[in-house]
Formats: sequence, C-alpha cells, structure tokens
Amino acid sequence: MPIDFHLGPKEAGVRDAAASFAQNILKPVRAEYMAYQTANEQFHVTRKAYAAASAGGMIKGQIPPALGGSGGSLIETAILVEEFYSVEPAASLTIFGTALGLMPLILTQKPEHREFLAPFLSCEGTPVASLVFSEPGGVANYLEKGAPGLNTTARREDDGWVINGEKKWATNSSGWDNGGADLACVVCRDITEPVDPDSDPKDRIMVIMVTRADLERNGEKSFEVVREVSLLGHTASGPGHHIKYTNVRVPAKNVLCQPGEAVKVVSGAFDLTAVLVGAMSVGIMRAAFDAALAFAKSDDRRGKVPLLERQAVADLLSSIKMQTEACRALTWKAAHAMENGPGDYNARRELALAAKVYCSDAAVRAVTDAINAVGVTAYDTEQPFAELLKNAIGLPIFDGGNVGVRRRHMQELMLSPSYDPWAATYGPSSATK
Repeated sequence: MPIDFHLGPKEAGVRDAAASFAQNILKPVRAEYMAYQTANEQFHVTRKAYAAASAGGMIKGQIPPALGGSGGSLIETAILVEEFYSVEPAASLTIFGTALGLMPLILTQKPEHREFLAPFLSCEGTPVASLVFSEPGGVANYLEKGAPGLNTTARREDDGWVINGEKKWATNSSGWDNGGADLACVVCRDITEPVDPDSDPKDRIMVIMVTRADLERNGEKSFEVVREVSLLGHTASGPGHHIKYTNVRVPAKNVLCQPGEAVKVVSGAFDLTAVLVGAMSVGIMRAAFDAALAFAKSDDRRGKVPLLERQAVADLLSSIKMQTEACRALTWKAAHAMENGPGDYNARRELALAAKVYCSDAAVRAVTDAINAVGVTAYDTEQPFAELLKNAIGLPIFDGGNVGVRRRHMQELMLSPSYDPWAATYGPSSATK
C-alpha cells in the first residue's frame, strides 16, 4: 500500500530548515518592519530576509535540477510554504512570488531561455521575478470571444516586439524600487495583424520576458507605477502596484510563448501555485489554532476553570484543528498527484483547484472561529488574530479568485464529456479506459 503520511528524511529536513528560517529570519524581520507605517517602508525592510533566502539557496531551490536549480518535489515546497506562512506570510509571499514569476520558464524549459534564469541561480543579491498577468479591469473573462481581452498588447516591429499596456496585482512586478522586476513574464495580446472577430482569443495570447535591463535601455518613461496599491493584508509583500508599460521594445529572443502557446503555460503556472495557496492556508490556520489554544489554556475569563474546559470553546477549537488537518491532507494529496498521478492532467488539476478553493475558504472560517473562541481580546492588535484574518481573506481572491476563476475551472472540468471524477485517486475508471 503506497499511501504513507510519514515524512521521509528529505521532507523532514525541508521542514526543519524551513521552520528554522521562519523563526530566525522571518520572525525578526516582521518585528522590525512593523515599526514602519507605509507598505513600501515595510517591504524594503524585508529585503534582508529575501537576501538571506537567496544566499541560502531558496531562490535557486525553486528551479528544477534540469534547469540548473536545486528544487525538490511539490510536496516539499508545500511543506516549506506552510512553515513560512505559519510565522510570516508577507515576506514569504515575495519569495513565492518569484517562484510564480519563474514558472513559465520552468514549464517551457526552452534551452534558448536559460540565460534569463542566471540571476536566480547565482544565490547572490535579491533578484525578483513576476508573472505579470492581472490588469486593472480584471482578467477573469479575458478569453471570451468578442470581448476586449487583455489591454496589454504586443506588436511585432522589425526584429523585436513593442509592449504597451497596464497591469495590476502582480506580486513583485514593480521591483524593490518601483523600477520593475529583475524579470517579468508579461502576458499580453498580439496585435501585429488585424483581428478576425471570429477568431479564438487564445491564438493571440503570448508571454514576453522583460528584464530590468530592457526597461533601463528603453528609458525611464517606458515603465511607471501609476498608483501604489495599499493592501489590507500581506502589507510588506512584493507590491502588485498598478503599473504601465509604454513602448517597451524587446528583442525577439525575449518571446517565451509565441501567440497561441501562452494560455496553456499561464494556466499551468497557476495550477501549480493553487496547491501552494492550499499550503499557505494551512499555515495561517495552524497559527490561528495555536494562538487560540494557548489562550484557551491560560485564560479563564474570571471563571473557575480555563476556557478550554468550556464545551463551546473546545468545540470551536476542535473544528479548527480538524479543518487544518483535512486541508493539509488535501494539499499534500494534490501536490503528489500533480507530479505523480494517477489520472490524466485534468484529473490531477482538479485536485489542485480543490486545494486552492477549499483550503483558502476554510482559512477564513478558521481564523473567524479562533476569534470567536478568544472573544473580544482577539480584537486587540497586540493579539495575532486581526493580522491573521487580514492575511487569510486575501487567499480566496488572489492567485485566481475562487468565484470568478477557480470554481469556474472546476465547472469546465465537470462539463467535459471525458470527465472522470475519481481518476486522481483510483486511476482511470473502466468507462474511460
């Protein structure tokens, strides 16, 4: 029976290293940045944590060995994400935002693009990457026929491409100094030729890589931050400001996905990070449970016994604990399935989507239950619960909103004539073999 939830030596080592980094690097940097008022000030303080992650091989570790990195399995990454998020989500998100930014290169694995990975393999400095996809008007419906589609466009000119348009919400997209990420994978729409209104919008979507050097060569007006976006939670994370590209010219070698190739790659990137949002959710749920449990054991609210001996409080805490365990199991199952099967890609993808939707929704409920268990004391900002809730409520709506994107993708899978609901657990059913 191959089912085994014991951590092997490698997974246990990853967890120990991640827990140590979270306690010794992320936790102190959080205490430091909380002394600052603005998001940009807080973000800049976290740069030292990012530098430590880079020097420690954690950025290189997000790239698979086939491309020169030292990355492990998706389960190992999920374990690391949970440990980080249970201590400090904001600074962690900047690190994982770079993983998302590099994902299109990892998925395509084209030898001619290896040079773009070099800064992230060096274990030096603080290079950030960004998958620049979302836009000010949203992108949930960008592939509908007859709709405007992406406002960010690319036009072939001579031996290169020229990019124009505005983006928003892409973690790390403005870089450390609002001058742009070291590497941006910009999702855009090819407008080189007149558009046939009956054509499939997918056929015009492409991904073009834009480096910091490209932006500097194009001049200061080529990239600008239109508005700095202040977030409710994850305040110190790599900002996803409203940005604008103006006549950014890049060479043809920067095209990562030609028109018609990009949608599958972008979707694949977000399928993988869906699993990691599940792990982020588990980290926040775990932190909420631990804090509420400690409070319930030590506080009696002027009664004769600790709160944990009150049935109502114990019921809330046991619910949080059960949900956390269930979400971790689903996340690990989805991570394993994405890389190992069984089932075809759509069957495995459904588990990734389920991990994102179920776990992120559960995280919000869990923190709310923890607040109810603690009572009005949880409303004090000296307690962790307000910050946990502010971070938790971002999970269902970022990385593809649960309502506008992720549940719709699950619906599309179920509507498919070849839908095989339990293939990712038991393998293809007899009806589909």
